[in-house]
Formats: sequence, structure tokens, C-alpha cells
Amino acid sequence: MFYVKWAILILFWGTVAAVLHYTLPHHDIVRIVNTEVRRVDFGDNSIFWAQHDSGQEGSTTTGRDVRFIEAFRANGKPIVYRNEDTGWGWPPYFKLDSSNLQAEARDLISTKEDPTWVAMRAYGWRSEFMSIFPNAVSVRPVSGPDYRVINWFNIVFLTLFVAIIWAIWSRWRRFRRNRLDPVFDEWGDSLEEAGDRMAASGGRFRRWLDGWRR
Repeated sequence: MFYVKWAILILFWGTVAAVLHYTLPHHDIVRIVNTEVRRVDFGDNSIFWAQHDSGQEGSTTTGRDVRFIEAFRANGKPIVYRNEDTGWGWPPYFKLDSSNLQAEARDLISTKEDPTWVAMRAYGWRSEFMSIFPNAVSVRPVSGPDYRVINWFNIVFLTLFVAIIWAIWSRWRRFRRNRLDPVFDEWGDSLEEAGDRMAASGGRFRRWLDGWRR
């Protein structure tokens, strides 16, 4: 049971960490090189795509036109973002301005010789194997590739999250110590007494059976 307990705890908190890592925003300092709209046919990775633009009809759950923003990091590695509305669904970014964001990104396109560096705020993962892309949320120009963004939202959110978990855990331990442990101890004593009585009865029965056989 010890190993089962720890396996369940690791699986639970690993899932929580994965959801938070996917959902919470991050910032990339990049140089935008292109924006485009292309048709995407969804497969097993459909869970990692958001939805069609709010108020838009005609798209299907198997495929639709999706906006993309192509960029390069300061180290020369490419990064591609999708640009989809989240609407009122999950994750709760309430993003309804994908068209405006696409126009802002197009206006910030630059060349390698004359770069314009921007801070791209996005959430999600990039996986070439599964063909999934982070979803861009906002973009703004910055002073250069060495610009550092302090993600205050993540700091505040994670601090409050840990504080809430700690408060719940502390109250649970107090409740268990004051209310549940005495009941469990009483049950244990009752079971132990019942076991002793059964053992004593069994001894008398065995002595009677031995006497009868003799």
C-alpha cells in the first residue's frame, strides 16, 4: 500500500503540474518573419487546438483555417505559433481578438539584417512529433533580444496556489488528528478486544475438542 499511495500521489501532482505548465502563459523574445492562414485537418492532437473565431460558423471539428505566426528566437531557432480565439472556454484567456493580433504581428515583421524584437505572450507546447503549437495571446515590441520579461502573473498565481493547497492540507491534518484519529483508535481497540475474545473462545473450543477425542 505504501508504493500504491506514492504512485497515486505522483500521478496526481504530475498531472496538475502538466496542466499548469501547459495553461500558464510564457514570454518568448522573437523576431517575426511571416504570418499566414492555412488549412489544418485535426487528428489525435485535436485536444491541443482551441476553436474557431468567436461568432464564426461553418468550421468543423475535424479541420478549419488557422492563423499562424512564424518567428525566430535570438539563437536562430525557429518557433511557430497558432493564433486562435479561446472565447469563453478553456483555458480562460477570454481571447476574442485573433484578427487584431494577426494584424499586429504582420506589422512587426522584420528581416535578419534589420530585426524588430518582440515579446510574444503565449501558452501551450510546441511538439513537432504531434504537430501542436503554442497559442499566441499578445505581442509587443521590446528593446532587444536580451530583454527580460518578469512573469508577475505566474508568480502571483503559483504563490496563491501553493498557499491554498497548504491551507487545505493543514486543515485536513488538524481535522484528522482531532476527529478521525480518535475514532480509528477506538475502532482498533474494539477490533483487538474482539480478536482476543475470539482467540480465547477458540482455545476453549480446542480444549473441549481434545477432551472429547480422548
